[in-house]
Amino acid sequence: MNHRELAIGGNKTRSGEQFDIWQAVYSPVGADGYPKPIWDKYTGEIDPEVAAYWKENYDLRYIMERDWETLGPKLEGKVHIYCGDMDNYYLNNAVYLTEEFLEQTQNPNYNGEVAYGDRAEHCWNGDPTLPNYITRLRYNTMYLDKIEDRLNETAPNNFNQQNWTLTKN
Repeated sequence: MNHRELAIGGNKTRSGEQFDIWQAVYSPVGADGYPKPIWDKYTGEIDPEVAAYWKENYDLRYIMERDWETLGPKLEGKVHIYCGDMDNYYLNNAVYLTEEFLEQTQNPNYNGEVAYGDRAEHCWNGDPTLPNYITRLRYNTMYLDKIEDRLNETAPNNFNQQNWTLTKN
């Protein structure tokens, strides 16, 4: 995959493919004005400075763990992670670590959910009854019930919920 990206976009992370996109988003700008690569696409050698930059600024598990005292109250009930357990980019491994952290949170407990799609690939979105190629078409409606529940739980007591609730009570 890395050699394909090199063939498409050269060595300046311009292919528009998965790994180059990650570097364009997460990496600091190098001396040449392009994103600093996190690894050498020929040798696989990781740049520890770039990796540390990614961790400090974009590793959500690390940031939540580092800053739970201030982030926890803001995130309580809002963290919902869905991941295929056979993610094409092995992102499920990071989700396992994140779930391990979240399950031990206190003051407050994260009060959310982590779900894995059995043998599901990248972009599995939490619906175990249908394949991804169908459920990807309805992201915007899949979570409306969960959003409604969250709003009902957190709205001020005197707020007229009839204006935005999905079901009329």
